[in-house]
Amino acid sequence: MANLPDMTKHRGFPSGMPGTGVQFTIRRANPKGVTPIKALPRKARPGTAEHRIDAAFLHALWHHFGDEPFERGNLDAARLNLLFGREVLAAEKDFDPLSYEALLVINEKVARQSFPESFEDVFEV
Repeated sequence: MANLPDMTKHRGFPSGMPGTGVQFTIRRANPKGVTPIKALPRKARPGTAEHRIDAAFLHALWHHFGDEPFERGNLDAARLNLLFGREVLAAEKDFDPLSYEALLVINEKVARQSFPESFEDVFEV
């Protein structure tokens, strides 16, 4: 296997949404290159399974990192992209969307409006 870029593994962060096959983290850096972080349109409406998965991911982010900036690391780009630009923002002016070391931060005000259930102490799956 080729030399892969270093990537922080967020120990204790949930690997995915139980019972769905949806992942929240990746096991190793992508040998074909880093998947860019970019805002993607979110079509999930409240009450749908997709909305619930986004809420569970945000719940995990909030309860793992809180309001502090965090490194992208092994967090799944597909999940981040559905929140990026709204609930999750770049935490640095020179944000590199192609870096596993890029810093992100939760936009708490927007996140609480979009996913109030994510800020509960317990998230029922």
